[in-house]
Amino acid sequence: MSTAFISWLKFAGLNTLRNRRRSAVTVAIAALGTAAILLAGGFALFTYEALAQSSARTTGHLIVGKAEQFTKDEDVPLQHGLEGVAALRERLLADDAVRQVLPKIEFSGLVSNGDKSIVMMAAGIDPDAEFAVKGPFLLVQAGRTLTSGRTAEVMLGEGLARSLKATPGSGLTLMASTTEGALNALDVTVVGTFSTGIAEIDKRLVYTDIATAQKLLVTERVSSLGVFLDRMEATAPGRARLQAALPGLAVQTWLEQAPFYRSVKELYDRIFGALGLIIGVIVVFVVTNAMAMAIIERTREVGTLRALGTLPGQLVRSFALEGLVLGGAGALLGALAALGIAVGLLVFPVQMPPPPGRTVGYPLQVAIDPALYALTLAAVLLLATLASALVARRTVNQPVVAALAHV
Repeated sequence: MSTAFISWLKFAGLNTLRNRRRSAVTVAIAALGTAAILLAGGFALFTYEALAQSSARTTGHLIVGKAEQFTKDEDVPLQHGLEGVAALRERLLADDAVRQVLPKIEFSGLVSNGDKSIVMMAAGIDPDAEFAVKGPFLLVQAGRTLTSGRTAEVMLGEGLARSLKATPGSGLTLMASTTEGALNALDVTVVGTFSTGIAEIDKRLVYTDIATAQKLLVTERVSSLGVFLDRMEATAPGRARLQAALPGLAVQTWLEQAPFYRSVKELYDRIFGALGLIIGVIVVFVVTNAMAMAIIERTREVGTLRALGTLPGQLVRSFALEGLVLGGAGALLGALAALGIAVGLLVFPVQMPPPPGRTVGYPLQVAIDPALYALTLAAVLLLATLASALVARRTVNQPVVAALAHV
């Protein structure tokens, strides 16, 4: 930074102190605008990250199956299911980035307590591996989770359990079409009830182990394999490697299996984009108004400087630097405020109410993203500087005599 620029910057800073109240209001509004953008953007980034992690934890970072499994409807259960799962799983685990491979069977049918039958959405899983990899992805309300090696056991969503008056230890009957189209039934025991946080899903969802699901459907197939990687960033290169190694199968990413994530991201992008635009316009107008008043009050001073030989460009630069000082001070204070609030929410957690369609809330957190902070600070500085320069151009370019005669 040159000595001349530092001198001009110091001069601009002293000029902003000539009307301390107006400068303070301008800095305060710039600070509020900056903090609002950072907090809103940080909340959106936290939401994106939380939803992405939840989606990847539910399906796996990558999902391997037959192409028809993802593009066509099935006439009978597991019509497009995978065969030779054990060998395929070993091939997938040979990849260094693959942490675990979980088989899954998805099917529908009826669940009955003898007096009442209800349509179910069922999933067959490998219990021990599922809970080891995903962690506590279900909120167990009563009883226990499924255990590998124990067949003919199920877990019910709490809404479904309430409708069937089922509790841990209750006996139920699962009914579904086999892979040949025949109707099959299997007696099972309820070992636990759970909540996913989504009431409509809890009214239909049933979890059982792979062996029980295959016995009910009379098959050795599975719907798909969920591939869990060592980190989210490995998703794209991992898909490329696995797709090249498995040309006869389709490999999808968690993003392709997460319509809710995509919908929320599109909505938030629009909401917070519009919010950022509105706040940016407010900051520009406030800085423009403050600088306009300051420049008009100093019109005779501008005329005197012009008469003494000061070039219009130098005066525009001086006023632009005043805007830079005001915008910079406001942006810095806003960034510190946003950072303090973000850290405060980690130290003193705030629980948000359940969103529409869900039964559980979530913690309010704001992501601290260096790129977002840098971009926002740069944008506020640029807008304040440009606004000040544009306002100053008209005054400094008027005739010297008119400027000196200004009252």
